[in-house]
Amino acid sequence: MTSLFFKAGPHEDPSALTAFAGCRIIRDSEHRDEETLEKAAAEPNARFFGFAGGKGIVKHERQVLDPYFARYELAAYSPDPESAILLGREPSGAPLISIKLGLDPEALPGHLKALTTRAAYSESMLDRATLGAFALAVSLNAWIDNHRFCGRCGSPSKSAAGGFRRECTACGNMMFPRTDPVVIMLIVDEAGDRVLLGRSPHFPAGRYSCLAGFLEPGETVEDAVRRETLEESGIRVGAVRYHASQPWPMPHSLMLGCYGKAENFDISPDDAELEDCRWFSRDELAAIVDGTHPDGINAPPDGAIAFRLVRDFLDWK
Repeated sequence: MTSLFFKAGPHEDPSALTAFAGCRIIRDSEHRDEETLEKAAAEPNARFFGFAGGKGIVKHERQVLDPYFARYELAAYSPDPESAILLGREPSGAPLISIKLGLDPEALPGHLKALTTRAAYSESMLDRATLGAFALAVSLNAWIDNHRFCGRCGSPSKSAAGGFRRECTACGNMMFPRTDPVVIMLIVDEAGDRVLLGRSPHFPAGRYSCLAGFLEPGETVEDAVRRETLEESGIRVGAVRYHASQPWPMPHSLMLGCYGKAENFDISPDDAELEDCRWFSRDELAAIVDGTHPDGINAPPDGAIAFRLVRDFLDWK
């Protein structure tokens, strides 16, 4: 009998090869209470991520970036205790805490640098484990910023469970961090010789990528793949196979990567969504991924789940 966990493909765990998937934080969710954060912050080995104006604040000397602050380093930057979030513990056991700083990210002292999530990823500024933990902090901060007031009665909310929960100060309504599921799919023709890629107006020059869209309420992943593909390209999809996922902290999405089998081939692109949409042969796709396409067409960067889908399609045995 074939093992339930047998997965044919180029990699045993393709999700682990995507950016932001390297978080090694021990979240210890079941042990969070109202004193956990305060106690963790007081531990001498606690480390902190600092944020200001929606950007990460990192120390930098020459070409070295260091996003970790010790407690004693924070005092000069007016930390806001109410914004603190206990992300969890590092493998070493040290608590890792996110906190907002009273700094202007556009007017930092010379030894500090403001870092956007996209730049941290696209320019490989942080190692995988740090980037994964940074993504966790970014997503939680974005969620908190959007839930400072109760959605039921409109009263102010307060932090609870070390920052992983918000509670209404009036009616007691509890709010939890959200994750927005997004399907992203590489559509393949029946023979496996051609793939469907699209180009959005905001993409960099020459960039083509997999189609994608948000999962809607009451929808399976497979049906979302079929609906989004049909809406954006006019291509009907039959069989759908899940392949990999990727946390995407912009601000708090989960990308669900799939392959879909096309049932027709005449493209009718949605001009409001796509600037172009076309079929590419396997050879063309290989040139796109390798950066050798004669028309300068290029793929998403390594680390993006779209890259993982096209690379693994080419490598599939």
